[in-house]
Amino acid sequence: MKLAVSTLLTGSFFHSLVSAIPFTSQLSPLTLRQSCENTATSRNCWGDYSIDTDWYSVTPDTGVTREYWLSVENSTLAPDGYERLTCTFNGTIPGPAIIADWGDNLVIHITNNLEHNGTSIHWHGIRQLNNVEYDGVPGVTQCPIAPGDTMTYKFQATQYGSTWYHSHFTLQYSDGLLGPLIINGPATADYDEDLGLLFLSDWGHTPASQLWDIAKLGAPPTLETGLVNGTNTWDCSDSDDKACIGGGKKFETVFEAGKKYRIRVVNTAIEAHFQFSIDGHNLTVIANDLVPIVPYETESLLVSIGQRYDVIVEASAVADNYWLRAGWVTACSANLNPTNITGIVRYDNTSTADPTSTGITVGSNCGDEPLESLVPYLAMNVGNYTEVTEEALSFVFTNYFTWTINSSSLYLNWSDPTILRIFNNETIWPTDYNVVPIDQVDSSDEWAVYVIQDSSNLGLDHPIHLHGHDFWIIGQATGVFDVDTSALNLINPPRRDVATLPGNGYLAIAFRKDNPGSWLLHCHIAWHASQGLAMQFVESETDIAVSMTDTAAFEDVCAAWDAYTPTEVYLQDDSGI
Repeated sequence: MKLAVSTLLTGSFFHSLVSAIPFTSQLSPLTLRQSCENTATSRNCWGDYSIDTDWYSVTPDTGVTREYWLSVENSTLAPDGYERLTCTFNGTIPGPAIIADWGDNLVIHITNNLEHNGTSIHWHGIRQLNNVEYDGVPGVTQCPIAPGDTMTYKFQATQYGSTWYHSHFTLQYSDGLLGPLIINGPATADYDEDLGLLFLSDWGHTPASQLWDIAKLGAPPTLETGLVNGTNTWDCSDSDDKACIGGGKKFETVFEAGKKYRIRVVNTAIEAHFQFSIDGHNLTVIANDLVPIVPYETESLLVSIGQRYDVIVEASAVADNYWLRAGWVTACSANLNPTNITGIVRYDNTSTADPTSTGITVGSNCGDEPLESLVPYLAMNVGNYTEVTEEALSFVFTNYFTWTINSSSLYLNWSDPTILRIFNNETIWPTDYNVVPIDQVDSSDEWAVYVIQDSSNLGLDHPIHLHGHDFWIIGQATGVFDVDTSALNLINPPRRDVATLPGNGYLAIAFRKDNPGSWLLHCHIAWHASQGLAMQFVESETDIAVSMTDTAAFEDVCAAWDAYTPTEVYLQDDSGI
């Protein structure tokens, strides 16, 4: 039964969760928490578990199922006061918050109510252990969801922390098709209130789908502005543009003096790199992506696209109004109004005044936080591996600008996804699928080591995201990688699911060979992903069909897509992801 309820999530950045309230099969698992309750003074606790539990191998058995219903639809909205066509979940940007506890089972029904486009939804950073068919990549792990059709995604929350869900179909997330995903669990520092996800994004007044013809020529379009949690202000006072209707608002939140607030910062931009800060306040960083880290303090935080940082902010400043800043790093990309991507922190909820506070100077670093700051709390070293795979990143220009990895640009067939070919014992090695095999040579060959070298000579930084795994960052530097001389850190290196490949440099990652499936690795700059900057790891190919447990549902989605394609209005015009 669908629960159609409007509610207010008290103390959260999210104002309403419409038609997406979860159905819970039983009461929350309080019995697991009696031994050590998670409170404002014991955030390290989690019932019979704690921050010291190895979540890669141990998952609480809560017995709880949380069920959500989401509608993908076109909506005409004015997030900053400028009205335009958007792509939304349940009519809002961001979409409704999906919230569960560590160990819960999630059942999420996605209905495609778009008139002329497919869709598919990726649960960013969710490991999907032995569950590849629900990773949400069209042409890799599923066929697209056809207009009018519904697909139900099912997975267990084996990790905890902050992430987001978004379309992985062409440029849909760039037009608003994204939302927050929070898995409650223990933390490495105490706090009083959890304020939820804080989305930082760039934003244009022309739909990204309509800008693709410009972007695919090479130089990305310059967007007008940006949003903080789906809102901002655009000056329509002197405009005769009928779409400039006004009514935009700054994002606001209220602090109570003396309290500590957890804020889950996520960069959901098309191509922006942010240096996040709150005037007059320091940030204590407690997690990157879905990995708890040893807390460290900083004035500001570099956030690449797709990355998440959980921070704790203490309300210890003089009671006043302060700017919250998605500081635009202009060295990385252009924006017409880069200094206006702001929100407001108030100590008085009756105040309506704009802050007069001053903040940090935004720098020119297009990379990540320093690796030495990102120390995983649960220490894990890189184990045995037999080889280092090196790939070169470059580009070619044929019909349009495309990026290449190992001389190949990803181009997928939505109707013939990789794991369907595997399930049907067909070949998976056509060049355009850009596949790299990952298999164990023997029982001691436990890890894959992969190095991407930027050979483009363009000097652009690329946020690289891997599906199906956290990865250990064992090398990240400018210059040319040399397997014999380049330093690799195998002792508790930072681990996460998005890290930056430095322009004219290299990124070296390691991950366990423990999850059969076809897992996408791609740049999270939306234009670049559409331009083919991606490849697939086909891991333990012979075990993939065995690990697929819901093949009937998988085949039903493909059958509905195949029935739709003869009347398809918008044909595939990019890589497919």
